[in-house]
Parts: sequence; C-alpha cells; structure tokens
Amino acid sequence: MIRVLIADDHAIVRKGMVQIASESREIEIRGEAKDYGSLMKLMREQECDVLLLDISMPGKNGIDVLKVVKESYAKTRVLILSMYPEDQYAIRALKAGAHGYLTKDSAPERLVEAILAVSQGKKYITPSVAEMLATHLTSDTEGEAHEHLSDREFQTLKLIASGKQLSQIAEELVLSPKTVSVYRARVLEKLQLRNNADIAHYAFKHGLME
Repeated sequence: MIRVLIADDHAIVRKGMVQIASESREIEIRGEAKDYGSLMKLMREQECDVLLLDISMPGKNGIDVLKVVKESYAKTRVLILSMYPEDQYAIRALKAGAHGYLTKDSAPERLVEAILAVSQGKKYITPSVAEMLATHLTSDTEGEAHEHLSDREFQTLKLIASGKQLSQIAEELVLSPKTVSVYRARVLEKLQLRNNADIAHYAFKHGLME
C-alpha cells in the first residue's frame, strides 16, 4: 500500500482528495493536516510514502514546507497541488525538490496517476510543464526578470501586487516587517521598479496576479 498524507487548509478540498485517492486499492490515506504545525505533528506520528502538499499553506508557504520535508523526511515523495497556473510555481517547486506538480483543476484521475508515479520514484509533470522545463534548460535568453527572484521575493511581489500592506505580508509569511521591507527592496532593485504601483503593474502585465 502507498501511504499518503494530505496537507491543505481547505476541508472540502481535503475531502475531495481523500475520496479520489481512496478509489485506488493501492493507496491508503494515513492522515490530513490543515496547516504547517499540524502537518509536522502528523509526519512525526505517521510514516508516509507520498505527501500531497498545497502550495498555499497557512503559517508557512508550501515551497518552504517542501524544503523542511526534504531535509527531515528525505524518503517522502512530495506532490505539490496548487490553484496557481503551472507557469507561476511549477519550475520553482521542482527545483526545490518536489516530485510532481498538479493544478487543482486537473481531472480527478490525474491525482491517482500522479500518486502512483511519484511513489515509484518518478517525476510527475504535465506536458505543458515538460515544455516549460525544456525551454528553461535550452533557452539562450535570460528569461523574465521575475524568474530570477528568490522564492521569498516572488511571494512578496505577488502579495504586494494583491494590495496587501507590509504588515499584512509579514503576518502571512510569518516574518518581521523589516525582513519583508528587505524583500520588497530587492524586488524593486531586481525588476528595476520604483514603487508598489509599479510592482502591481508588472505583476498584471506578466500574468502574476491572483
């Protein structure tokens, strides 16, 4: 049996994933977590082969959670699930060590297919992500400026673009406002922008808005 844990802050989404995954006789759902704290507790208590991880976990971003899991539970295969388009986070997630990336609007059978694949040590990506990876590896250009932002800088860019204040961003990312200000300054410098309005315009222009 493939032992699976689910980490997502939406109960309805978790229930849906349990229902879909349970249709396979090869998969056993060992537990569910709604945030970073409950996930870490669950992983200490339950052995699992595959972790279904939402990229937008409260208390800690999914990419950060992924890095913690890779360090502390190296044998666990992580399948990232996201409501964000593949072009925003897929490559970042795979670079951070994810074994697969699946958007939440994918067909239900894709979830079982992905769990089976990553449990066997394979990478699970859609054709569109494969094409992005190929372009990323073979392109002679440097790519878009935001592709060179760190994960934290990219998160800060998206949150500023959504209209959130630095104090709100600090609370959401569990950082100090001073640290968030540093990330904001790096975003402005790397993207050659002047202010938050420029950040919002950049995000809209490049399809990075929520």
